Amino acid sequence: MRATLPLLEVTDFPPLRRGRIETLQVNLGYRCNQQCVHCHVNASPKRTEVMSLENIQAVLDYLKHSPELNNLDVTGGAPELNPHFRHLVEQATGIGIHVMDRCNLTILEEPGQHDLAEFLAENNVEVIASLPCYLQYNVDKQRGKGVFGASIRGLKRLNSLGYGIPDSGLVLNLVYNPQGPSLPPPQQQLEQAYKEHLAEEYGVVFSHLFTITNMPIQRFGSTLISKGQFDDYMRLLKDSYHETNLEGVMCRSLLSVDWQGYLYDCDFNQMLGLPLRLSGKPRTHIKNIVGRDLENNPVVIKDHCYGCTAGQGSSCGGALND
Repeated sequence: MRATLPLLEVTDFPPLRRGRIETLQVNLGYRCNQQCVHCHVNASPKRTEVMSLENIQAVLDYLKHSPELNNLDVTGGAPELNPHFRHLVEQATGIGIHVMDRCNLTILEEPGQHDLAEFLAENNVEVIASLPCYLQYNVDKQRGKGVFGASIRGLKRLNSLGYGIPDSGLVLNLVYNPQGPSLPPPQQQLEQAYKEHLAEEYGVVFSHLFTITNMPIQRFGSTLISKGQFDDYMRLLKDSYHETNLEGVMCRSLLSVDWQGYLYDCDFNQMLGLPLRLSGKPRTHIKNIVGRDLENNPVVIKDHCYGCTAGQGSSCGGALND
């Protein structure tokens, strides 16, 4: 589903070049136990794409030969549904890499995942958990009936293991996405509202909240087109452009890997089929860049890049300026 790509081709977004790679973000596949309206990956229970063990070994080889790279950001779909997920986590943490798991929380209740929370804690994995609102109605509307209740149960289970508890060493961050074609509210203020409500109503605690702007691509982009809202949303992103956000956009310090092992400047470019440009090749596999420096390589830009620079800015780590 790339219906919005032709609408994003022509752009006046300023050129960008990569800096030093600090994070390797790996998509382990598009299979997911949820099917969310805002999902830019178009993940669902019906998807069958999963990263092979061979490509996971290529990822590990790259990590071993990249001493300046400290973070492995594992995503999907639901990355935990990849049969090699735990092998990747154990091997990466074994060589001193900090692992972040993009977890939808409901996966903790899926068959075969009864000990997932304990596994994450034992390997000191940072959990980045998606919870698009602290109100049940809004979450169930966006993600399906019963998702909010399962998410709260998941958060309580993680809390019981020490996640989100100060000085425990186990980091639990939540992710907020707007319900529709609007920018996220100020991250710091929304984090405080989340913390107060979840603590008072459910006894849940967490470390930080990340606010992420919805990208006009894949399922969300197609929804905008079908509702006649695409042009207005793009106008909002462009009118909210802040040049100061260019320094912190994730494509400058993050390298994205798809389930087949091919490279992209960011997860959004991956979903649009816009591979990393290197030496004139149409696409590059991670096994072919071991030991290679990508600093100063040009970033592939299209009009959707305005999503990362609008308002307070947006990245996989939340707002750039709050």
